[in-house]
Amino acid sequence: MTTPQPYETLHFFGQDPWWLVLLKAVFCFAFLVLTVLVAIVWERKVVAWMQLRIGPNRHGPWGMLQSLADGVKLALKEDLVVKGSDKVVYVLAPIVCAIPAFMAFAVIPFGPAGNEVSVFGTRTPLQLTDFPVALLYVLATASVGIYGIVLAGWSSGSTYPLLGGLRSSAQMISYEIAMGLSFAAVFVYSGSMSTSEIVAHQQPTWFAALLPVSFIVYIVAMVGETNRAPFDLPEAEGELVGGFNTEYSSLKFAMFMLAEYVNMVTVSAVASTLFLGGWRAPWPVSTFWAGANHGWWPMLWITLKIQLLLFFFIWLRGTLPRLRYDQFMKLGWKVLIPVSLVWLVLIASVRALRNEGYGFGEVVLYVGAPVGVILLLALLRDFLRKQPEEAGDGAPPEAGFDPMAGGYPVPPLPGQVLPPVPRRPSRAPKQLQDALNGADHSEGS
Repeated sequence: MTTPQPYETLHFFGQDPWWLVLLKAVFCFAFLVLTVLVAIVWERKVVAWMQLRIGPNRHGPWGMLQSLADGVKLALKEDLVVKGSDKVVYVLAPIVCAIPAFMAFAVIPFGPAGNEVSVFGTRTPLQLTDFPVALLYVLATASVGIYGIVLAGWSSGSTYPLLGGLRSSAQMISYEIAMGLSFAAVFVYSGSMSTSEIVAHQQPTWFAALLPVSFIVYIVAMVGETNRAPFDLPEAEGELVGGFNTEYSSLKFAMFMLAEYVNMVTVSAVASTLFLGGWRAPWPVSTFWAGANHGWWPMLWITLKIQLLLFFFIWLRGTLPRLRYDQFMKLGWKVLIPVSLVWLVLIASVRALRNEGYGFGEVVLYVGAPVGVILLLALLRDFLRKQPEEAGDGAPPEAGFDPMAGGYPVPPLPGQVLPPVPRRPSRAPKQLQDALNGADHSEGS
């Protein structure tokens, strides 16, 4: 298969009649809502299995209607409006949070850009729309959705929701940069920002194999962007009661939950499109079935990839504890962003050399040699820095132990002893002290 030229697939879009555009929009909405209903039940079931519990088993067969029961319960709960809130912003915040989550799904391709399928006699691509900057549109809508969380915390007129909203804004800034840099590597390698073009360039190798660092950075960033465990700091109930949505109830609370799960589906679909071949069949299937990537079958492959990534979200929630907030910000600013920048420079250098006609060996020499030298210098620096520390290892283990190192309580390591804690004299009466110390019992005996 020849490599497609830039934007050669975009002429298939913008030619559908109005009723078909409306039908595709309704399909995207229905697909997201149904996937959310399945994901909620699946999450509760999978986490229950991981924790050796039964999970939901009352509503419907095997508890499969639990999501509908939760929706009915939330709809019938009393709809409260906080007296001291900014009522207009308070009501609009859940809407601002939910609508962009649905909008981002408009550019996700469910099949080839060619008119391979027929809907009521009209040939059309399996995608609502596409344009040259489709992924920038995804980033923009994701950024707008965070404003709903920020405004919800601010308009509630309460301290803990405000802290949750501030955390979400800091979280968005930190992890959107890393996510954008992982997108940039895909742009450089594919030469396009169009989702259909990016999928077309993943033949025969998916970008998850060609750009593994970008894939890992995006996976971490998408968990942080969706406020999911272990990065659910804006709604950490152990610190903020319930976070930005503490003062919400009934359907407004349900819209926040809907937006969270729709965002999970959207970022999973973007990950499938950018790095996992999109609608393309996985490798074992594509080798023996020529029609796997044609007709309506591509919808099956991208749906399976989205479900696998949703399982990854659930797996993380069931296994990893919540990070401390400073650790969370350090991961974004001091790890993901520097790694993404260095990786982007390497990818750009490789692509520039390949475009100039350099062979594989020359590219490895010109790019790999400087990287190897930098890594050797970093290892040498770490080795020389550790030598003075190792020279002082003969001191007793309890020497220099600070239980509040870094400003946080630090437990002692094996062999270390906590310093004695000064205690104030007891204010209890002498008779009570003697009774607690067993003096009365010794006298009576």
